Amino acid sequence: MKRVLITGAAGFLGSHLCDRFIKEGHYVIGMDNLITGDLKNIEHLFKLEQFEFYHHDVTKFVHVPGKLDYILHFASPASPIDYLKIPIQTLKVGALGTHNLLGLAKEKKARFMIASTSEVYGDPLVHPQTEEYYGNVNTIGPRGVYDEAKRFQESITMAYHRFHGLDTRIVRIFNTYGPRMRLNDGRVIPAFMGQALRGEDLTVFGDGSQTRSFCYVDDEIEGIYRLLMSDYTLPMNIGNPHEITIKAFAEEVIKLTGTDQKIVYKPLPKDDPMQRQPDISKAKEMLGWEPQVGREEGMRKTFEYFKTLSREDLEKTEHRDFTGHNRK
Repeated sequence: MKRVLITGAAGFLGSHLCDRFIKEGHYVIGMDNLITGDLKNIEHLFKLEQFEFYHHDVTKFVHVPGKLDYILHFASPASPIDYLKIPIQTLKVGALGTHNLLGLAKEKKARFMIASTSEVYGDPLVHPQTEEYYGNVNTIGPRGVYDEAKRFQESITMAYHRFHGLDTRIVRIFNTYGPRMRLNDGRVIPAFMGQALRGEDLTVFGDGSQTRSFCYVDDEIEGIYRLLMSDYTLPMNIGNPHEITIKAFAEEVIKLTGTDQKIVYKPLPKDDPMQRQPDISKAKEMLGWEPQVGREEGMRKTFEYFKTLSREDLEKTEHRDFTGHNRK
């Protein structure tokens, strides 16, 4: 039985990865400091013999007894709400946390994967974004704490790969959605659906002409798993290339939820990317992977999940104002 360490295990993607590796017959060690994760996402795993959980901050020294075959570093705040509220922690988990886990992977001779992001491309001047594009990032802007943390992750991972011969993988994740997303994390889909469920108008920043490409979580996990099991060591985009404007997406949410809310417009936040669309040619060619779940189906499943949340969960949703403060 292979043993895998997954950091950020109580988060959205981390919890789905735990499910997938257990399904594949692996022994999973989940690790999370719960600063943004939620034990509810993995409580169904605690009864299993092939799962254990460490409540630990990876920016501190990381020790896991026994062998490890794979380490997946998915611990990081991942939304504007989070990294505006905890910018130092965001930088530390990308820098110190990655360094600690690379050292652990070197000691255990484990294959190491980091969760990078499309944010390494910043507000791109190339469209769609290929892995060879170096990006257009404001290092000192409010989003820089997240963007630069991820860019550093990639650099130090490749340094360990080249200097120490460590077996590494880098996945660049584009907008992903599905069950277990936090309604209060400020990202587009949970923000829109939370507003719809509360009977509020949907907030669009800017004129809504900016684009995003949304990948359903099952597809994202499949792509991540295939990349880990491949022999490809350079960064790879895993996302859905079907692009949509935020305005058109808001209209889709209103139609899906059967509500009569209006769209209201607010100023575009600083450095918010105007276009986001992955070029997944490498994933298609090398992994035989491309998304299978259409947006209509994925959004329906996601909305059904959000409808099961309690009124308390809905009411505590935070709305992003991009000033570094959060409004309850």
